[in-house]
Amino acid sequence: MTVYEGSVITCDASGTVRRFLVEDRGAIAFVGDTLPEPYAGAKRIALGSRSIAPAFADTHIHFMSHALFSAGLDVRASASIAETIESVESFARTRDRGMVIGFGASANSVAERRLPTRSDLDTACPLRPVFIVKYDGHAAIVNSSFLRLLPPRIAANRGFDAESGLMTQEAFFRVTDFATSKVSLVKTLDDMHAAIDVMAGKGIGTVHSVTGVGFPMDADVTLESMFARGLANPVTWRLFFQTLEVQKALARRLPRIGGCFAAALDGSFGSVDAALHAPYAHEAGNRGVLFYADDIVHAFTRQANRAGLQIEMHAIGDRAFDQAVGAISAALEDFPRADHRHTIIHAFLPTQAGLETCARLGIGIAVQPATARWDQEPMPYLQEILGDRANELSPLRRMTDMSITMSGGSDAPCTPPDPIIGMWAACNHPSPGQSLTVQEALNLYTRGAAWMGFDEKERGSLEPGKAADMVILSANPLAVEPARLREVHVESLLLAGAPYRPGQGKASMLLRAIFAPRRI
Repeated sequence: MTVYEGSVITCDASGTVRRFLVEDRGAIAFVGDTLPEPYAGAKRIALGSRSIAPAFADTHIHFMSHALFSAGLDVRASASIAETIESVESFARTRDRGMVIGFGASANSVAERRLPTRSDLDTACPLRPVFIVKYDGHAAIVNSSFLRLLPPRIAANRGFDAESGLMTQEAFFRVTDFATSKVSLVKTLDDMHAAIDVMAGKGIGTVHSVTGVGFPMDADVTLESMFARGLANPVTWRLFFQTLEVQKALARRLPRIGGCFAAALDGSFGSVDAALHAPYAHEAGNRGVLFYADDIVHAFTRQANRAGLQIEMHAIGDRAFDQAVGAISAALEDFPRADHRHTIIHAFLPTQAGLETCARLGIGIAVQPATARWDQEPMPYLQEILGDRANELSPLRRMTDMSITMSGGSDAPCTPPDPIIGMWAACNHPSPGQSLTVQEALNLYTRGAAWMGFDEKERGSLEPGKAADMVILSANPLAVEPARLREVHVESLLLAGAPYRPGQGKASMLLRAIFAPRRI
């Protein structure tokens, strides 16, 4: 039994802050301002200027991709194409032979204001295949060695450009499937262990991961399921299978389906293919791309909803957002469910009518506030391609005031899985009228996240009877100026009352996954 004394940020329905919290055998036994006599003799930890809050969640992360790219080449800091070429050369020279996999290329953060090309990557690494994913996770650049490995059928996909080496839209998905299928599962597992340890250091105790990116026989879904069930630390894991094939999720007894990739309805602003009702400001004939016709999306949501699954779908542009809302609405009209918790991911440019439907039907929105303060996709770029619509992106204040349940995530590897940075961005929105209070931003990563995963009875707030999943913070974020919120840092993550312990053997993970499986 342990008593914590100080600023106890409960994130309960009233947003109360208490003085005492008692943890007993992995659960919260008491929260209040006066410590009852039965707890007076327990071990006591004085927080002082620090605070304790519910453990954070990341409710939209491509975990396996994040793990893979975290162990690979990161070119986000490159200020020029020359620096990118030098980074690729250095990485290839110092790492084992095999494919060079990188992440973070952006035309907005280099002096030349363009992406690297096939020719650039050939200069950097002529003999080994190179695969560099763009910062938004919706395009990639490959070199000649990589192209020579591709099956000829991939060239028939929309967005395939052998001349420049740039792969967008469906070609990007197929090329990514091919690249990830060449990665060793043993190495992938090592990368996953390293990634979750880093995330725990950011206070993340709950992960909503979207997976399914082309490993043969969906081996990545199998691997991540085992990984989640076998973790030595009791991290809460909610896995979404990125597929429109409902039977695949049912066969694996997964209660959730969707995400991005195969469940993405449109592209991204970075690749200028997010689906819009009106054309892009700088390209009069371009309204982006809807990857699926309405009848296909409606058939998917109807079948998944009837099967009792929770649905998530990627929608960035307003046209894709309305397609998602329309499909979920039709599915619920076909087969009403009072507590479905279907969710739209991103919703960067939602329509007012669509938001009203979300509020009426209880459709959640998984937001990624850090993308509003994204060096690789800055506001001047968004204003160039969207015009005045750039000021309407991610309307957090409006959605909050409409009582739409939102949860916070990173979309990692796109932005780092760091809830504090997400909260700071939510409180310092580029459109000031859309900023949240610090408590509201905290709720995105705690209370709202728990609701999104059907976990609100067990976690998401510090209340008696719930799991003692908590973070100790260096300061009380509610007492910090919003502009300085990112100066707060996580000192420790506690899961079921015990400190998170990094490092784990693969054999123990496998045994735990087989004999003590957790709900995912």
